[in-house]
Amino acid sequence: MRNKIFLKRSFFTSKTTEIFKNEEFTVEIFIYSSGVEAIKINNSRGYVIVLPYMGQIIWDVNFDGIDLRMKNMFSQPKPAGCIIDTYGCFAFHSGLLSNGCPSPEDTHIMHGEMSCAVIDEAWLEIDEAGITVTGKYEYCQGFGYHYIANPSVELNTNSTKIKIGMKVKNLTSIMMPLQYMCHMNYAYVDNAVITSNIPEKAFKLRESIPAHVKPTPKWIKYNEDIKQMQKTGKTLTKLEQSDMYDPEIVFMADDVKKYAARAVFEMDSPKGYGFATEFSTSDFPCATRWIMYNGDLQVAAFVLPATCRPEGFLAAKKAGTLVMLDPNEEKTFSVLTGKK
Repeated sequence: MRNKIFLKRSFFTSKTTEIFKNEEFTVEIFIYSSGVEAIKINNSRGYVIVLPYMGQIIWDVNFDGIDLRMKNMFSQPKPAGCIIDTYGCFAFHSGLLSNGCPSPEDTHIMHGEMSCAVIDEAWLEIDEAGITVTGKYEYCQGFGYHYIANPSVELNTNSTKIKIGMKVKNLTSIMMPLQYMCHMNYAYVDNAVITSNIPEKAFKLRESIPAHVKPTPKWIKYNEDIKQMQKTGKTLTKLEQSDMYDPEIVFMADDVKKYAARAVFEMDSPKGYGFATEFSTSDFPCATRWIMYNGDLQVAAFVLPATCRPEGFLAAKKAGTLVMLDPNEEKTFSVLTGKK
């Protein structure tokens, strides 16, 4: 049986407060000086920090002294309505009505309305196996769509992995479009090697250039080199040219379910540790790889599971990759990720 602890906003103060403790776990709540509430779940191997009322963003994850989060400019989360205004997190829920980088013709914000949504209710669920942070967000727009979303993050006993979940139910009387990406911003690891049970040939270099990407001659040439490599069925799998990853390098794979029912991606450091991500390819038929390295941001998102490519709503609609939920239909997603 699972015990529930509701996380009322009035519980949070600038002083760190312990709200649960047993032999394996310690749970603390606090408010950053920016005013954003946070909950920190510690187990015997490390911790995860979640922003329970701000999209249930996973701000930081650290296991065995290894920080899984990308290097970034943010010392703390900032109040924001769009994820790029607080882009220092380990992971966030991208979507749900629209997702990814909008084209000039799209009307949605970068990475959709869910990423920084003001969560209505948040609570902990505790049992013998572990602790889950979860909550409820109701989206309702006049002359628009209506849904309930339940994000979640689960940390188990003696585990160095977390389970990121999302459940969404269409409460509109008509079909509702759904775009979702579990956007994990892993730390860049120099000379790391990326492997997967999805073949290299499945990943293709993104050739469209979003507005935020400013190409340089060196970057354009590097992209051409990658295109030549792809002709042999290969892609970028070793992070050994950091000076080439600014602007970002992005790869996309479609219909990955034809290769495996469950995708497994790993990124291994030459220092002996590694990261891993697993997900169902029937739930997430697409995968993106995003790599960027400069003085302000260093990230190796070795896989971002998604329902479609991260090129905005209209691109997904044109490609026929929008998920359509019937009235009262519910869809559940789950990603297992963390340190190996």
